[in-house]
Amino acid sequence: QVQLVESGGGLVQAGGSLRLSCAVSGRIFSFNVMGWYRRAPGKQRELVARITSGGSTNYADSVKGRFTISRDNAKNTVYLQMNSLKPEDTAVYLCNVHVIASDYWGQGTQVTVSS
Repeated sequence: QVQLVESGGGLVQAGGSLRLSCAVSGRIFSFNVMGWYRRAPGKQRELVARITSGGSTNYADSVKGRFTISRDNAKNTVYLQMNSLKPEDTAVYLCNVHVIASDYWGQGTQVTVSS
């Protein structure tokens, strides 16, 4: 059974930084895409950033230049370094692993940015 456990969320002032981690346990195909999504109150879930097992990345326009996604394949862990945080970044951040035709999700971690 595949499980994803996020950590690193919290409350931070605007301009601050946070680092999210997502540890994946269980057997998954090594060629996969790991990503972070977020869901803000009253809004639909949106992609924040994702990274392939080969290291290719893409980001939402709203976070480019501020957020950095990375992964440690040996540890099956994906990270999201978030700098220059803004109040509009406030959301529940969800970790995702996409493998062929399957998607696995974590429970989410709350990020709150105060102005």
